[in-house]
Amino acid sequence: MGGGRRPTIKTVAARAGVGRTTVSRVVNGSELVSDRAREAVLAAIAELGDVPNSVARGLVTSRTDAVALVIPESESRLGSEPYFSAVIRGVSGGLAATRTQLQLVLVRDKGELDQLTRAVAARRVDGVLLVSVHEDDPLPGLLEGLGLPTVLAGRRSPHETLSHVHSDNVGGAAAAVRHLLERGRRTVATVAGPQDMDVGRARLRGWRDALAAGPRDAERLVAAADFTEDGGRAAMRALLARAGDLDAVLVASDVMAAGALLELRRQGRRVPDDVAVVGFDDSILARHTDPPLTSVRQPVEEIGETITRVLLDEIADPALPRRQLTLPTELVVRSSS
Repeated sequence: MGGGRRPTIKTVAARAGVGRTTVSRVVNGSELVSDRAREAVLAAIAELGDVPNSVARGLVTSRTDAVALVIPESESRLGSEPYFSAVIRGVSGGLAATRTQLQLVLVRDKGELDQLTRAVAARRVDGVLLVSVHEDDPLPGLLEGLGLPTVLAGRRSPHETLSHVHSDNVGGAAAAVRHLLERGRRTVATVAGPQDMDVGRARLRGWRDALAAGPRDAERLVAAADFTEDGGRAAMRALLARAGDLDAVLVASDVMAAGALLELRRQGRRVPDDVAVVGFDDSILARHTDPPLTSVRQPVEEIGETITRVLLDEIADPALPRRQLTLPTELVVRSSS
């Protein structure tokens, strides 16, 4: 669209190669439209993204009694990360007393993103719950443009415009570092999460806040990776290579911490004697590492329940103001620190 102007119904019609009356019939659910014309209009809406308010209203007029839980990750990440299963349990619990059905959708590539967009434009769900949000993810803006109620577990940035629920990531990370300092640790490093995610940046910010009067060369004590065991192991290896004097490490997730523990053991570092380790999430994994992992507990199931409640409220009344909720964290101390 030249000049960045918002598309109109006329623009949608032109992109689809149909008349404006056909567009109106599609968004109002009329049966007086051929399947071919309907698909063309829905495809045009998906391509244009930020559609007119009149179109957006039409797209959400009918109720399907179904919501989508969208996770833009692979099956392997979904299966290996306890966070996702806890969110799913929370969402299921939030829907238990309703007639609303839950659709779990993985978005791994552009093809699946386009498929989801068409499903949303075709009014196959009443709203979307979106988990694992990256800063440059086009999906939240696309859903917002389509006028569909959307609630995020997490957020793209502190300036998030959509309703969202997240943990006190900054405070939780800072509390973990203070715990390590109180235990007499002098050189506290961190394995940070992905820096294209607000959760990764927030936990790193908490580490920095707690070390405000720390060493001038603190950046040598930071290694970022994705939220995987392999990522945690590689980041721990990089930290030991350039900061061999470290005696503690805050790791941005329990899964990453499991990898960090493996690397510390491989390099002959005893935990917690030589290096104390603190994870984040307090997932079931934290109780089964060797040694059991001190971790920052975040209420993941409660996040799932809360985003579901907020979404159901917005479906019932789209005029409700958007909500931004932060849930508290708690440090759970075990043998690793």
